[in-house]
Amino acid sequence: MHGVVACPFRTVGAWLGGLVLSATLLAVTPAQASSRIKDLVDFEGVRDNMLVGYGLVVGLNGTGDTLDNAEFTRQSLIGMLERLGVNSRPTTPTGTFNLKPKDVAAVMVTATLPAFTRQGTRIDVTVSALGDSTSLLGGTLLVTPLVGADGEVYAVGQGQLTSGYTAGGAAAQVTKGVPTSGRIANGAVVEREVAIDMTKMQVVQVALRNPDFTTARRIAQAVNAYLGTAAARPTDPATVQLTVPSKYRGNAVALMTDIEQLRVEPDQEARVVIDDHTGTIVMGENVRISTVAIAQGNLTIRITETPQVSQPTPFSSTGQTVVVPRTQVDVDEGSDKKMSVLQHGVTLQELVNGLNALGIGPRDLISILQTIKAAGALQAEIEVM
Repeated sequence: MHGVVACPFRTVGAWLGGLVLSATLLAVTPAQASSRIKDLVDFEGVRDNMLVGYGLVVGLNGTGDTLDNAEFTRQSLIGMLERLGVNSRPTTPTGTFNLKPKDVAAVMVTATLPAFTRQGTRIDVTVSALGDSTSLLGGTLLVTPLVGADGEVYAVGQGQLTSGYTAGGAAAQVTKGVPTSGRIANGAVVEREVAIDMTKMQVVQVALRNPDFTTARRIAQAVNAYLGTAAARPTDPATVQLTVPSKYRGNAVALMTDIEQLRVEPDQEARVVIDDHTGTIVMGENVRISTVAIAQGNLTIRITETPQVSQPTPFSSTGQTVVVPRTQVDVDEGSDKKMSVLQHGVTLQELVNGLNALGIGPRDLISILQTIKAAGALQAEIEVM
């Protein structure tokens, strides 16, 4: 009796387990196809800042700038030595500059100042030769102020460079990396902060990385559904304005932390991107084709010359050796290329399959897509890079 009752329970349990598993899979599938708001937008104030500076690299092994060709390197070297108390002005009767080192190079120094970087923090810098230096290997960057777009100094860089090298002889040469460009890990110290007080923010501007009306509205709807209030509204395809709710006042960081994990299905316009230089074609999933017939074929004429030598018979007193031309002409009119009909509303996969059936390469495919667009049958934008 117990065995009879146990079987239905196991059956019902298995059925319920399968139902729960199916419901779980259905719930997970949309989430897997969606993206986090964090990956779709940038928040107001959370941004990097570009820094640039001009400096000198010393200690090069005879690969520095030629001072006769780089006047800015000469002037920079004189100014640096004078600031250190060294008189380097010309002392010869003719006024010529006797100091002509080959181990100094003028460089441009660039760095990126991340958002909310505090004073005393170290950042990486990139150093690139400005004159005719052939290599920065083994050089040391001297103290170089790094300024922002406002002209203020935000960091100071200095340190030993790591760069590529060139080695070889008269017949062969090996180059690794770029010898005239180097990098200094943690080579700059932040001296000024970009002040952003998020505790007083009452409105946060959320900027979409790929502006789109539908995506902006979906983000606002997802945020409002989570907060339970109409705090977010799209002001344009690239911006969602978020009013900080009362429970998050003075704690905008918590608000951003909560909403950036929400998932939204981003929308995209139908677009075909073509790189004509490499023959690369990228098509979005929303690309559609109206009913159109496609035929593609090329006229190929191949001429082959196989001249033959004609000689007289052995021991013949008459005749002479001559070259007899032999020409073979082959004409391929593309008769094996048949017309293919693509029905209205075909998908991207069907489009690719249909064009592949014609044996079309990337170069010809670019021409066909542009012709379909000119015929008004391609429901997508074409962007040629």
